[in-house]
Amino acid sequence: MISNIWKETWQKKSYKTTVISGFLILCVISFFLNHFFLAIEVRDGIAINDILLSILPAKDCSEIIFILIWSCVGLATIRFLYNPMIFLGFLWSYVALCLTRIITITLVPLSAPEGLIPLRDPLSNYFYGQIFITKDLFYSGHTATLFLIYLCLEKKNDKLFVLFSTGIVGLLLLIQHVHYSMDVLAAPFFAYFNYYCAKRFLATKPLYENQKEIVADKEVMEEN
Repeated sequence: MISNIWKETWQKKSYKTTVISGFLILCVISFFLNHFFLAIEVRDGIAINDILLSILPAKDCSEIIFILIWSCVGLATIRFLYNPMIFLGFLWSYVALCLTRIITITLVPLSAPEGLIPLRDPLSNYFYGQIFITKDLFYSGHTATLFLIYLCLEKKNDKLFVLFSTGIVGLLLLIQHVHYSMDVLAAPFFAYFNYYCAKRFLATKPLYENQKEIVADKEVMEEN
């Protein structure tokens, strides 16, 4: 059934073109990010006197953060398999997220928080290169990505789990002193902005009109 949904959806030229163009843009961004992160890492930044960080004792929470983040990503991937339109919405929302982070990080030069403990995430750090980046701060990409997943998912229990994980990860990032408070607090607002922009963009595309009917048929088959 999964293959049938994707096969029928993929036959629509508009859907195929929109997915491929989104992937191509992400590839270009990924290539650019390695150079971008190296550039921001050597520039001077502003150190913020963050009251909350001064209260929280610095502790390495990498393992819990890693488990929560990739559990949410895994859940989202499963849902994408059953609904190509959810996947498309996330893809373009994530493109917007990457672009807005480049802009905000450029416009808000910050130094690493005092007491920062490097975040050990072999999957995410692959995109950063061999050097641990400490100045990609405003806004938090980890928090924003999880909240973006929350916005894209449809099932209530899925959304509750991801929303809970988003809050925990945001708190743990502060405990690890990877971000300032404002980086984490601003992330959901930027995530929603990215989601909104992606939805407006996709609304201009003649995408798969019968997708809701296909998903509904799939759900009926699952119940039977």
